[in-house]
Formats: sequence, C-alpha cells, structure tokens
Amino acid sequence: MTLPQILILAILAGAMALFLWGRLRHDMVALAALMACVLAGIVPAADAFAGFGHPAVITVACVLVLSQGLQNTGAVDWLARTLLPRRAGRLSSMTALIGLAAALSGFMNNVGALALLMPVAVRLAGRLDLTQGQMLMPLAFGTILGGMTTLVGTPPNLIVSGFRAESGAGAFGMFDFAPVGVAVALAGIGFIVFAGWRLVPARQATGAEGFDTGTYLTEVRVPEKSKAVGLTLRRFEREIESSGAQIIALVRNEVKMIAPHGGRLIRAGDILVLEADVDALAEALATFGIALEEQVKAPARSASAEGEPKKAGGEKAGGGQAGAEPDAELDAGTANPDPRGDRNGSERDEDIVLRELVVLPGATIVGQSATDLRLRTRYGLNLLAVSREGHTPHSRLRTLRLRSGDLLLMQGPAEVMADFVNDTGCVPLGERELRLPDTRMAIIAGAIMLGAIAIVTTDLLPAAVAFALGVLASMLFRTVPPRQVYTAIDWPVIVLLAALIPVADAMQTTGAADVLARFLVDTVAQGNPVAALAVVLVTTMFLSDVMNNAATAAVLCPIALGIAASLNVDPDSFLMAVAIGASCAFLTPIGHQNNTLILGPGGFRFGDYWRLGLPLEFIVVAVSLPLLLIVWPL
Repeated sequence: MTLPQILILAILAGAMALFLWGRLRHDMVALAALMACVLAGIVPAADAFAGFGHPAVITVACVLVLSQGLQNTGAVDWLARTLLPRRAGRLSSMTALIGLAAALSGFMNNVGALALLMPVAVRLAGRLDLTQGQMLMPLAFGTILGGMTTLVGTPPNLIVSGFRAESGAGAFGMFDFAPVGVAVALAGIGFIVFAGWRLVPARQATGAEGFDTGTYLTEVRVPEKSKAVGLTLRRFEREIESSGAQIIALVRNEVKMIAPHGGRLIRAGDILVLEADVDALAEALATFGIALEEQVKAPARSASAEGEPKKAGGEKAGGGQAGAEPDAELDAGTANPDPRGDRNGSERDEDIVLRELVVLPGATIVGQSATDLRLRTRYGLNLLAVSREGHTPHSRLRTLRLRSGDLLLMQGPAEVMADFVNDTGCVPLGERELRLPDTRMAIIAGAIMLGAIAIVTTDLLPAAVAFALGVLASMLFRTVPPRQVYTAIDWPVIVLLAALIPVADAMQTTGAADVLARFLVDTVAQGNPVAALAVVLVTTMFLSDVMNNAATAAVLCPIALGIAASLNVDPDSFLMAVAIGASCAFLTPIGHQNNTLILGPGGFRFGDYWRLGLPLEFIVVAVSLPLLLIVWPL
C-alpha cells in the first residue's frame, strides 16, 4: 500500500475507535478526522469544507426544518388522533401506533416522529397494562424501520444517493428505496407486533425525560362551528376521557355554574372551565375545534358593561374587586388577547412562545390576579392556564389570585417573557415543547411537505433545491418561524456529515477503498458476488450498532462501490445494502438517537436492546438479501 492509503486507513481506524469509545461527540470525532486528513495532505485545504455544500447535507437540514413545521402546527397530533383507535385491543393498538410511526418516519425526521408519539405510547401502555418500555422500544424500532423506505426518511439514504450521483449513475429517486425498504419494514413491524414486544424486558422507568406538572385550570370558549355544540357535558368528557380532562365549571351569559349537570347541552359561546394536563388540553382543543378563552378575539367591552361573571346564585365568581379599573378589566378579559397588539406592535409571530413558569415564595405576583397585574397592557402576555396542586381553584382564570407554587402557562413574545420572569421572581421550567393545535397551519405545513416531495418525485428539481424551497415557504407562512429555523436543525449531525464526506472521498482518491474492497472480496467473500453483498450488509449493520449510522454510510459507500467494481457487477445492489444496513441499529442504545431517547423513560439497561434487536436484524437480513438480488440484480 502507498503512504496516503496507510494514512487514510489509520485515520479512519482512529475515528472508529473514538466512535466506539463514546467519550467524544460524533461531530467532534468527524471534524478531528477531517483535520487529520488535511494536515496529512490527503484532503486539500481548499476542499476541506466542501461537504457543507453537499446536496445530501443540505437536504438533511431542510428535512429537519420541514419536520419541525409538522410538529409546531400539530399536524402529526391530528394524524395520531384520527388514525389511532381509542378502545382497541393490544394487537390493533400496537399495529396502528407502530404503523403510523413508520409511515411518518418515511417523510419526516424519525427522531421527531418518535418524540411526537412517545406521549401517546405511554398513555397506551397504561391502558393495555404494559410497562412504558414495552411500548417505547417497539415504537422506536418502528420509526427506524420506516426511515429506510424513502429518500428523505433517514440521512444514510441521502448519503447513499449522493455517492451514486458522484459515481456518474445519477441520484436515487424518492421511492427507489421503497421496494426493498417497505417489505423489510412490514416484516419487521409484523414480527414486533405479533411476537417481538414480548421479548422486551418489563422494566419500570428509572427516569423520565420530562416532568409531571400536574393539571391546569384553564378556560376554553366554544365557537359556533365547534363540534362540541349540541353535545352534553357528559358526552364531551367521554370523548376525551382517555386524556383525563374534566369539566369543573360552565360559564354562560356571564353566569358561572360550578359542577354543572352532565346532561346540560353545550351552546355556542359557552366557556368551559377545564382541569387538564397539557397533552389533554391540546387534545380537547383539536378534537372539538374550541379555543382558549384568552386567545379568542372579541369586541372590546368596558368594565362597567362586562363586570365580573357571577355564580349561579348571583354572587361574584372570582372574589375579585367589583370596582376594578377599566383598563385592568379590559386587559385581563377578552378585549384584545393578541399579546402583540397592546404592548408592541412590532413584535412578530416568531417571537410568540409558550412557557411554563413557577411562582416562587416571595414573588411579587403572589396574591394578585391577571386583572391586577394588567398582563396585556403592561407586559403584552396572556395567562392561558394555571396548575395548582392539592385542590381546584373555583375563581375565573382572570380573577384567580396567584399563590406560591402555582404553575402558569403563559403566551407572549420571548423577550417580554424574560422581562416578566426578571420582574416578578418567577422561574421558568426546563425547556419543554407545548403545542397547541392550529388546523389551518397544520394543513399548510402538510401541503408544503407534500409539495416538496411531489417535486422530487417528478424530477422537476433536485431534492436539495425542492426541500430548500419548502423551507422558504415554511418561513413565509410561519409554520416554522424564521428564528426557529436554525434551532430546528440538528447541527452535530450536519457537522458530522459535512466532515466525513471529504474523508470518504479521500478513501476513493487514495485507492484505500479499492484495497479494502479487494480484501473483502478475495478473503471473505471468495469472489462470490452474493456472498460479498451479504458481507457488506452485515458489516454495515454491525457498524451502525456501535457508531453513528450516517458515519457508517459515509465510510461504507466507497467500499461498496469498490467491491462492485472489482467484481464487475452493478453497484446499485451494494449501495442499497449499505442503506438498509445503516438503518438497522437495533442492538445498542448508542446506535441510533431513537434508541437513546427511550433509554431513561423505558428504564432500560445497555444489554436490553439485543433481546428484540437481534432477531429483528436476522429478519432484516433474511428479507432484504433476496429482495436486493431481485429488485437490484447484480
């Protein structure tokens, strides 16, 4: 071997050792490998960062942004509510949940798909008398299987497509991965649903990614076109009983009825006082087309006309001051719920956030209500809900006097929220996504994603350009606020891909890939193309279990191309074997981000994954190998 070949193989071996060591982040290892190649003269300094402009890297970044749009608008939540059965048995429920996860993963980031469906899986586990882990591991593996079915389903597919394009054969199409990928996914999901889930250790969660904040007291207004109009209160609660939400009061014509009779019919304009957690609140809003009272725009009313809502007996509902200032009453009520309208007209949509704040002892807002604080005119904030452990407050939300320990769900500009925290002595909880559904925006986000996919499928534009147009449309329509675009991108993954692409190119230019290919063909496969294909598939699967799957694809693609050239066969089957193998990291919690994501909530140990993962990988090999030979003949 030549000196450049020895150097690139040594650098690659060192990088793989660091990947396996696991003490350094994958992007740091990849960048270190790239810098080593530059210093060794293997990669020209002028080309060191060419990977950041690679179509595969651009496409991955854009798909992450479009996925964020689907999450922000509640499009995936709507699909889950529509497609998942509420009272089905274990087999039907598992099939629907994992099938939906796999389908979503084919068109959005599979980590995002898992994160969206994890709360559904946890609730489903309780209903089906399973541990959280027995639902979470099948769900995670389902999302990984679904990712291999399309070009944009997982980064390895984009990397494989990029190497094919650079070899002169052209990039793979959007659904070129489907004939083999769909069959493998169906076989894998079938095994998981019918038998595999029983192999998952029934452990109790030792930790959780989120936290339990209890239930909120909030008010929702029923518009004329809501599906809730005409239903009894009992029927309304029955429709959302799985979420645990309940009606504790009804406000009609400014009269508040506490614990109303379940047979009472809901009318347009009614205000329902709900006790619910965040997920249940979002489900109720989306299911019935109702809106948070503090977000409903209504004509301005003076304090004297509006007054305080009364209890059924004619008494003031909130115990608030009858002679509240007009501005204060207008501020806390429904006159102008848009936090941008009162305080700062220049605030933009991307500034509006939802935050959970804890009222600490000694906070300046203790003992005051939203009316007293004049949240809108003074801060431009909305108080959407209050969570108070121990008992249910009976006051209206705008007149409820806050106590230390209360949890506030607030909406408003991010900078203003920070000012409010500093002024009042509240403390924001750890970052947590709180998605309130928006049907119109969900439709727009879905249309943008489908439009980009259609452009790629019909070959009107390259994938990178089509999805970049989708990102631009997402910013224009605010499904992903411009400021959030850059936080939606998983930058460590982008850096890893961009750094390893020049390293992988160096393997080809130095001839190191050909040396490894000849070794595998002559020594391991004994010159048999089918055996060589199996070696590539199994080797890729093994490496993806112990190092990042995108890195595995970038390293194995040049070797796969070299093996195909040495055997004088079509390289497509070998590239597809790399794509399949890189998407099958089922043996360890470090092989795929989704495996890591369920480690704590599922209460798993490092050695728990192989129990379901090993037979699943055997099924993947058994199904994919013959299909590769049929669909992509050598």
